[in-house]
Amino acid sequence: MDLSIVVPLYNEEESLPELCAWIDRVMAENSYSYEIILVDDGSTDDSWLVIEKLRDRNPNIKGIKFQRNYGKSAALNEGFKAALGEVIITMDADLQDSPDEIPGLRAMINNDGFDLVSGWKKKRYDPLSKTIPTKFFNGVTSRISGIHLHDFNCGLKAYKRKVVKSIEVYGEMHRYIPVMAKWAGFRKIGEKVVEHRARKYGTTKFGWERFINGFLDLATITFVSKFGKRPMHFFGLYGTLCFFIGFCMSAYLIIAKVVSKEFALTNRPAFYIALTTMVIGMQLFLAGFIAELVARNSSIRNFYLIEKKVGIN
Repeated sequence: MDLSIVVPLYNEEESLPELCAWIDRVMAENSYSYEIILVDDGSTDDSWLVIEKLRDRNPNIKGIKFQRNYGKSAALNEGFKAALGEVIITMDADLQDSPDEIPGLRAMINNDGFDLVSGWKKKRYDPLSKTIPTKFFNGVTSRISGIHLHDFNCGLKAYKRKVVKSIEVYGEMHRYIPVMAKWAGFRKIGEKVVEHRARKYGTTKFGWERFINGFLDLATITFVSKFGKRPMHFFGLYGTLCFFIGFCMSAYLIIAKVVSKEFALTNRPAFYIALTTMVIGMQLFLAGFIAELVARNSSIRNFYLIEKKVGIN
C-alpha cells in the first residue's frame, strides 16, 4: 500500500465527508493505493456515525473510536499502530490542511530520501494572539532540539513507515514527533511550505494552555531522550556538585570560626545556605540512585532500534 492517511478528530462531523471526498479525489488522480484511518478521540457529536456511513461507501476508510477523549497524541499513536502504508501522512480533520499537498509530501519521502517531512504554514489565517506565541514556541524548540523547522505543531506531516513504527507518542508529545524521530536515529528531517486554509466548520479545540504544556513536554522529552537509560549521569552530577559546593562553604566557615572566634557560626546566613546546598545535593544523588533502580528494572531497559543485520538471524 502506498499511503496511510491518519486523521485524528474530535467533534468534526461537518467536515469529515468533504475531507474524505477530497482525499479520495487526490488519490484517484495520482493512482495511489491508500487507506484513510479516522481516529475519533471520544467525540460528543455524530462524528462516529458519519465515519460508519463513509466506511459503507468507501472500503478504504477505516475508523477507530476512543471511549473518551484522550488527546491528539493518543489518537496519532493508535493510528500509527494501525497504518499499513509505506508512507504515512497525518493531517487535521478541520479542513485547514489541504490534501492537495499529499503528492508533494510523498515525493519528498520517496524521491528525496527524507525520513520525516513537516509542513510549514508560512501564511496563516490565525489571530496574532495565536501566531506570535507560536513563533516564539517554534523558535525555542528549534534551538533546543537542533532541528531547524519553522512549524513543529503543523498537523500535516509525512513519515516513512519505519519512523512511526519506531516511536511512541503519548501525553501531548505530538508537537515533538520530529524531536522523538531524531532521538530514535532518523536525522533526515525536512520541511515543506504548505497551504493553511481558514477554518470552515466548528471552532478550535486548543487553548492558550497548550503553549505552557508544550514547554513542559519539551523539557520532558529532552531529559528522557538524553538520560532515560542513565539518570544517575544527570542527578549524580548535579547532586555531587551541590554537595561539594555546600561542603566547601561549610568547611570555610568552620575554619574561620576556629581561627577568629569573633562570630557565632549560626548567626551567619552563609552557614544555612551551605547546609541547604548539601541537603539538596544529597537528595539529588539519592534521586539518581532511585531512578537507576527504576530504569534497570524497566521492561525496555535493553530496547534499541536496529536498522540492519548481516549474517545474524
